[in-house]
Amino acid sequence: MTARLRVALLFGGRSGEHEVSLRSAASVAEGLRPGHDVVCVLVDKAGQWLLQEGSAPRPAGGEPVFLAPCPGDGGRLRRLEDARELVRPDVFFPVLHGTYGEDGTVQGLFELASVPYVGAGVAASAASMDKAMMKALFARAGLPQVDYRVLLGRDDDAEARCLDELGLPVFVKPANLGSSVAVAKVKAAADLGPALDAAFAYDRKVVVEKGVPAREIEVSILGNDAPEASVPGEIVPDREFYDSDSKYSPDSRTALHIAARVDPATATAVRRLGVAAFQAVDAAGYARVDFFLDRETGRLVLNEINTIPGFTSISMYPKLWEASGLLYPDLLARLVSLGIERHVARARLRTDYRA
Repeated sequence: MTARLRVALLFGGRSGEHEVSLRSAASVAEGLRPGHDVVCVLVDKAGQWLLQEGSAPRPAGGEPVFLAPCPGDGGRLRRLEDARELVRPDVFFPVLHGTYGEDGTVQGLFELASVPYVGAGVAASAASMDKAMMKALFARAGLPQVDYRVLLGRDDDAEARCLDELGLPVFVKPANLGSSVAVAKVKAAADLGPALDAAFAYDRKVVVEKGVPAREIEVSILGNDAPEASVPGEIVPDREFYDSDSKYSPDSRTALHIAARVDPATATAVRRLGVAAFQAVDAAGYARVDFFLDRETGRLVLNEINTIPGFTSISMYPKLWEASGLLYPDLLARLVSLGIERHVARARLRTDYRA
């Protein structure tokens, strides 16, 4: 009989997406439990790690713990008060959306501790979280995108040039945030300033994108060096665009079409470009890639890649794989295996130099 792996599930986080992470973690824990021993670690809004009893994540409470950033400690979670070992996970599964979780920071800690973990590495996580860096990598790979500009603070001249060059409407987004937090569609020049103020409250860097009349198409990617794409899906928001309320409000009437109602050539292009976007940022494990399909021209362009997408049982990422023949518990088991596979491959690399 194969031994059950002990999976440390990290959730919550110092992020505007803290509550979204709690929802994802509840589903992931439930899906992992049949085949794994789940260790729940809440990262509270102050950044403290709290080891919780049982295998069901809770929104508060737990014993303060830490992970030592050194390989020799073997990935043990130790009590903060006296450094006593409490548990030694086999693999870490971060379900931390947004800053200090999806941006390469916690991945860096895992690398320093030399522990297996699920998902993209440091560089891919950081680049994919920062929309400006992500778009630069997409451009370098020759992938199609909407026109955009990056602002580093309020600047009347730069803002005027944005509107002159991009036209209206535009979308304003913090570069390092997700779940459509502080995203605004600007249809009048007078509304640009307030939208920028809201975005700059979350980040020092803001992306302004040209608005296009588009359908929202998504695809799920799975794998390490040989990634595969699911069938594509389509988001049909219940309002003008797919904002945070449309995603998470209990009153939302947003529809998910799985599979997307597109012609075979478009579906093939979505899958091909999804894999290309995954490889352009050197992602690993899993990601969801989002597209715009221009209603007027039929042009398909990349929107963004999410290296830790929403992961409730009804989220688009697992639903697309379910439609592709991979059920939720099997998908989670595959992700754990991919994390271990990547760790084993990296452990073979030399860290010393001999002529």
